[in-house]
Amino acid sequence: MSNSKDKFFDYNLFKRLFEFIKPYKFVFFGLIISVVLLAVLSAAVPKLTELAIDDSMTNKDKEGFVFYVTLMFGTLIFQTIFQLLFMYYASWLGQSLVKDVRVNLFNHLLSFKMKYYDQSSVGVLITRSVADMERIADIFGQGLFMIFRDLLTMAVVFGVMLYTNVKLSLIVVLMLPILIYATRIFQKYMKKAFEEVRSEVSNLNSFVQERLTGMKILQVFTRESIEFEKFKTINERHKKGWLKTVWYNSFFFPIAELFGSVTIGLVAWYGGLNIGVTSSVSQGVLVSFIMFIPMLFRPLRQIADKFNTLQMGMVAANRVFKVLDTTSHIDDSGTQLAEAFKGNIRFDKVRFSYVEEEEVLKGISFNVNAGETIAIVGATGAGKSTIINLLNRFYEIKDGNILVDDVNIKAFTLQSLRNQIAVVLQDVFLFADTIMSNITLDHPEVSEADVISAAKEIGVHEFISSLPNGYQYNVKERGVMLSSGQRQLISFLRAYVTNPSILVLDEATSSVDSHSEQLIQDATDKITKGRTSIVIAHRLATVKKADKIIVMDAGEIVEQGTHDELLKKENGYYKNLYEVQFLQEKVA
Repeated sequence: MSNSKDKFFDYNLFKRLFEFIKPYKFVFFGLIISVVLLAVLSAAVPKLTELAIDDSMTNKDKEGFVFYVTLMFGTLIFQTIFQLLFMYYASWLGQSLVKDVRVNLFNHLLSFKMKYYDQSSVGVLITRSVADMERIADIFGQGLFMIFRDLLTMAVVFGVMLYTNVKLSLIVVLMLPILIYATRIFQKYMKKAFEEVRSEVSNLNSFVQERLTGMKILQVFTRESIEFEKFKTINERHKKGWLKTVWYNSFFFPIAELFGSVTIGLVAWYGGLNIGVTSSVSQGVLVSFIMFIPMLFRPLRQIADKFNTLQMGMVAANRVFKVLDTTSHIDDSGTQLAEAFKGNIRFDKVRFSYVEEEEVLKGISFNVNAGETIAIVGATGAGKSTIINLLNRFYEIKDGNILVDDVNIKAFTLQSLRNQIAVVLQDVFLFADTIMSNITLDHPEVSEADVISAAKEIGVHEFISSLPNGYQYNVKERGVMLSSGQRQLISFLRAYVTNPSILVLDEATSSVDSHSEQLIQDATDKITKGRTSIVIAHRLATVKKADKIIVMDAGEIVEQGTHDELLKKENGYYKNLYEVQFLQEKVA
């Protein structure tokens, strides 16, 4: 990505944007033609006015005057039509391009590894996907083509002025360099101001998004006043950023207006003194120059204004392309399709760390035979959930190998691998959609009949049917309309209907009531039968039936065996955990 700082126009950045314009190249070149026609038509009206005055009014030629007025009227009509088409298709092109860029960005975000999201702000990514995209659309709808139109209009107008009267044109030329220099200074400061504005917008979006998501925590710990003060500080910085742009605009545009008025005055003074004295200045020429000068100076002011839009768009495009240029993907070079696993799993000396030099897994090795149910237990931070993350290839391991049915999981395509592994998490995420959509995730191969049949098998059909609209009940954002136990049941059913080769329950019963837990336990017995299953749990009572229990501590496996075998170990880690939990439950 090229550095666009202090550049009026970043060619490399626009070159990348032009790749998205290619499908709409006919519209793009049509707009270029429209710009040329608009510039010519704009200059034609003052010239026709000059001819009407000098050739017809002075000679009292009514027919000639009507002819010129008719030409002016027709020119204005064509100018209006082309202006309408130009404005519409410039915006259409911007929105079409942004649609394609947004699709690319979202597709890119979908493929990022979990580590990227661990280190990124959701609010900032939302800003990139929504607000920044609209600024990119403005590059074409309100910026680039407008600037090109204004520059070409200025060039055509000034060319006609020179052709008409050189001396009057020189008066205008004397004022132009000062205004051009002022415009360049204005552009430089506005670029810096808009970079600051975009940064503060991202900070504001990120802050608000996080606080709204965590509102319950803020209220539970009575942090409202503290967070309100933080918000006021961030909002104040946002306001100051915008006020800089307002100040620069307030300073520049009156100065530009002043230069235009002074130039008109000088032309009127010089032309008025010379009307009739020299043949080069006539009433028509003077009137046409008075009409030409705003057409020369106003575009220059508009260019400065549209430059603001262009700069905001360029800054936004630069930010979006930085995300698109981010290479944070799990290697998906595997070619083998994972269709139906037998379910043999082997971890061979696997090492992994979320942060460099802080190993979470320290060379662990274990085997799971096809059809077995194994449990992984241990204290918080022992590395239990990390095993599941690595099995699904959400993260890349540092060293060692993970094999399923004696094949390294890197040999499988990511999608086919994950299709064979169903995970039920402790923190259930439901989308703001119907229960049916949250269960099927709109998978075409899972029908409503399949869902209802599965729900009846595991005993949750009655609960879902009791809700308003049943399976079409909208659970709202993050499933807030359901209890934690009900959300967990929906999550379990979502895993069940996929008919996975490997089932993973990650603390799946830690936040449910006894009735829901019994439903899940009954369903677990059904779904795990003949299927490899991995159960991660703090509550050891839920893992007694496991074929094997793996006990972890600080990223290492300290014990393995059945429940009964582990209880027989004197001063065993598992035995101590079990006895402590048993005593706590007994006291409770």
